[in-house]
Amino acid sequence: MSRIDAPVVAVLAVRDGIAPLGGDEAVAEAGGAAVLIGTGCAAAADQLPPLRRAWCAEAGPFAAGGFAAALARLLREVPRVLLPGSPDGRDLAPRLAAELGRPLLAGAVRCGESTTDLVRWESRLGVRVETPAECVATLVPGVRGALPADAEPELSTVDVSVSGVDAEVLEVLEPDPATADLAEASRIVGAGAGLAHGELSGPEAVAELGRLAELLRASLGATRVVTDAGWAPYERQIGTTGVVADPALYVAFGVSGAAQHVGGLGEPAHVVSVNTDASAPMTALADLGLVTPAQPLLAELLRRLAPELPAQARAEPAVEEHHA
Repeated sequence: MSRIDAPVVAVLAVRDGIAPLGGDEAVAEAGGAAVLIGTGCAAAADQLPPLRRAWCAEAGPFAAGGFAAALARLLREVPRVLLPGSPDGRDLAPRLAAELGRPLLAGAVRCGESTTDLVRWESRLGVRVETPAECVATLVPGVRGALPADAEPELSTVDVSVSGVDAEVLEVLEPDPATADLAEASRIVGAGAGLAHGELSGPEAVAELGRLAELLRASLGATRVVTDAGWAPYERQIGTTGVVADPALYVAFGVSGAAQHVGGLGEPAHVVSVNTDASAPMTALADLGLVTPAQPLLAELLRRLAPELPAQARAEPAVEEHHA
């Protein structure tokens, strides 16, 4: 098996042709060079716009220990190895660092030739450290862009031998939206300060929104005002000082749309805004704007989606729609 000789390479664990969360960003940080290992690697390459040069290793189902040993033999000559901070990436990275005998820089938002920027304390603190001459790093998904390459990627196949004792994967479970990292959530319902206007207190209204999130198989998010007030935990905060998310659907209840909050939303495919202010920035950004108090609409949604569960608020909302 030949070794790869490059200054920096991204490593992506591929499952059934699906590129991991943050894979495109890791490839962009590596200058377009990547090793894809797992099943369906060629199909996953089509999902990575920044890709310029790829080595595809069809190595079978994910096995962190076996993959790490096989990749170490392939990447001995590569000084910097980057992995996305996806679940498989976080599992594989420390094993690969151990196999290569290198330090692991976990939770990086940038890994440069001389310095690396890391986040700590649930992304509330940034730390800049010196980049070791040889290292392995994981990159936090959703915090940097990934510009497409200007040409078709060059793909080649590499043979790897995965052997040895490894943990047996019994089942892959979908993440629970209630506890999943917001950066990985495909649906988010967001709580803003306007959600507290009505019969329910702020904590009670956020609890009701959590019930709605459960019914929609969505995750609960919040603005900084809501988390600072203690109505939701800080790991639920979306924004430049919180979690950077990129959901397919974002439903904002009483969220004004401050720049600090919108800056952490990425580029949702669909946005719905519930707000009494038709001119609110969030309403202007939305595909669908519902100009109505948040609490009565929340109660009506709960009544319709779960009629067997008693709702705390029952007022019938008067809704005016604004389509962006």
